[in-house]
Amino acid sequence: MEKTRCPWLPADRPLYTEYHDAEWGVESRDSRYLFEMICLEGAQAGLSWWTVLQKREHYRKVFHQFEPKKVAKMTDAQLEKLLLDPGIIRHRGKIWAVRANAIAWLALDHPVEWIWSFVGGKPIHTCHQTLADFPTKTQESDALSKALRKAGFNFVGSTTMYAFMQA
Repeated sequence: MEKTRCPWLPADRPLYTEYHDAEWGVESRDSRYLFEMICLEGAQAGLSWWTVLQKREHYRKVFHQFEPKKVAKMTDAQLEKLLLDPGIIRHRGKIWAVRANAIAWLALDHPVEWIWSFVGGKPIHTCHQTLADFPTKTQESDALSKALRKAGFNFVGSTTMYAFMQA
């Protein structure tokens, strides 16, 4: 039996198919994973998810498996060195945002519950038939984006957070 897949999924990219089938749209309350996804969605801003997905394992390596306590302790020199690393997206703002996001994440009392509160603690299920049916942001992503920025996060615009919420 074939799986039903989203219309945006390229059929010729097994890594993308694996991500889609195992992660995309799957509810998670894993703190480390949610932090990773916020950071990776921020890295995607202005680019395709495919670009980030291909670099994901290297991101995990250079950002300590996205363990917020370790990332928050990264020095300016360590971040500066990453600007020369072709294994990640070499954008100063996006690289520094990962550390800023770790610091902001750690400052939240219960980050997982707080993130989930923007959707009432449970997934919102939608059914879109075509790519044109997918919105680029929602009221919930607007609210999450605004709250994250207020809390000190970077690269968390509403469109980026809508992608995060879907993923």
